[in-house]
Amino acid sequence: MESRTVVFAGGGTAGHIQPALAVALHWQKAHPSDRIIFLGTATGLETSLVPAAGFDLQLITRVRVPRSPSLGALKSPTQLLRSIADCRRILSGADLLIGFGGYVCAPAYIAAATRKIPIVIHEANAKPGWANRLGTLFTHSLAAGIPVAAGKFSEALITGIPLREDIAELLNENKGIDEQGWAEMQAHEKKKFGFDPKNPLLLVVGGSQGSQAINSVIEKTRMEINSHSISILHSVGGSNAVVVADENYKSVQYIREMARAYVAADLIIARSGAITCSEIRTIGKFAIFIPLAIGNGEQGINALELVSRGNAVLIDQKSFTPQWLVDNIVAIMEKALNSAPSVDLSDLDATAKITALMEHALRNPKA
Repeated sequence: MESRTVVFAGGGTAGHIQPALAVALHWQKAHPSDRIIFLGTATGLETSLVPAAGFDLQLITRVRVPRSPSLGALKSPTQLLRSIADCRRILSGADLLIGFGGYVCAPAYIAAATRKIPIVIHEANAKPGWANRLGTLFTHSLAAGIPVAAGKFSEALITGIPLREDIAELLNENKGIDEQGWAEMQAHEKKKFGFDPKNPLLLVVGGSQGSQAINSVIEKTRMEINSHSISILHSVGGSNAVVVADENYKSVQYIREMARAYVAADLIIARSGAITCSEIRTIGKFAIFIPLAIGNGEQGINALELVSRGNAVLIDQKSFTPQWLVDNIVAIMEKALNSAPSVDLSDLDATAKITALMEHALRNPKA
């Protein structure tokens, strides 16, 4: 079979990169002769995650889009033109572009359109971001992780959200496992992380870059939380310092084996990015969600399904104070411990569905 070149765009944070990597790995297995290229910038998390997964990463100029009026906005048009030129160069001879959102995607979509290269877009959030909304001007091959209420993504193929490889493997290897089996696996993982398996474990993740707001609250309350025999595994983010660990508290900059961490946890404190919500729903854990205070409000919407199921608490960042956590942690942990495990396999086939859409776009480039 003739070798093709497929370009993946989705950089900056793990929320854009991990789904792209999951689909790329699936595509590589299905089409081993094809060439896969990732687009990224020098400052994104893709600089470590993409090469670690064994894929070719090619860098483009980052387009900085200020969230409020500023002098920095004057640089954006020049950066955009440079970024589009970078993408056009890399896309020369490519057969397909697939984007997963984020600042890498906007210039990539424009460049692909000017080269008449088929485009596929996957949107993970309930409220699409601006880059993917821009991309809908150039393609009808749209996929959505969850139903979108309005706009072109309301007509997208609902594929679910691609699961990172370790989580997909965990689910495939343990299909049909009973409640006792999950309990034994959880105790085993708690031990491997260095915690007493008899104690409840609170997992704190503020996203790939960490969250100063969440980290500050945990730092001020961890001794009080530990006093209730609750252990804490804390992912502080790549740019933050790791706190000295003890038998009840351990901090790391980034958890690469998230499947193990999810299994070990009894309760999770996290941002409510689409990927995090999908992973927590899939593993069947209880969560306290603190939506990112900036953006277009998608994180609050992402969490609503889990809140409606009774599997999560949603609280805004201003209200998530040390006093609130101290006052509520015991009751919420008790609720989490009394929640029956409910693994959700609805996203397990997301990569296969997205791959099928990509193959359709290749066969029907004008569709």
